[in-house]
Formats: sequence, structure tokens, C-alpha cells
Amino acid sequence: MTKKFATIDDYISTFPEEVQIILGEVRRTIRDAVPAAVESISYQIPTFALDGRYLVHFAAWKNHLALYPTPTGDQAFEQDVAPYRAAKSTVRFPIRKPIPYDLIRRLVVLRVNQRVDPGE
Repeated sequence: MTKKFATIDDYISTFPEEVQIILGEVRRTIRDAVPAAVESISYQIPTFALDGRYLVHFAAWKNHLALYPTPTGDQAFEQDVAPYRAAKSTVRFPIRKPIPYDLIRRLVVLRVNQRVDPGE
């Protein structure tokens, strides 16, 4: 049976300490980029919403950290995100390598700036 999480803290607490540190920093990075975002759990993973709509989800897996959805950006952004893109709207960062928090921040800011479709 899958564990049900009530908060992002509940979710983070289930991981080894070194992964908890990474998840905490990802959370702070998103919070710093979008202070008005609201934290929740959706699909049993940490989620940030803005203006009542999902903005970004993140999750830790055995060997990587994933963020969803990943926006499409300019050529420089696409070049920077290319090594991590796992699918059209997913990026994966290997847990055993340095996490590019600055890229995560750029991703979240770009996501906020591209949210123009109210049906999204």
C-alpha cells in the first residue's frame, strides 16, 4: 500500500538524510523563486501551485530527482536543460551529482512566465 503524505515535510522525512537535504534545497529554491506559491501534495508528491493552478511538482526516486512539468525555453535554456531532460515535460537530476539549483530556479521562473493558458 502506498504511503499517503499530508505535507511536503511528511514526504521529505521518508528519505535518507542526504536526499532530505537535496529535497529541502529544491523546496527553498522554488519558494525563493515564487514566494506566493502554495505548497501541497498532489499525486503523492510535493507540489507548488500559483493562483489555484499547479505550477511544479518534484519527487525523489532511487537515483534521481525529477521536476514536472518542464517548460520550453529559449536556445540557452534548452541547451542547459538538455542533459537532464527525460521527456518533453520532465527533467531528472542524478542524486549523486551536484544538483543545478540555479537551473531549477530558472525553470520555475520560466514556468511562471509561460502560464497564460487558464485551462492549463
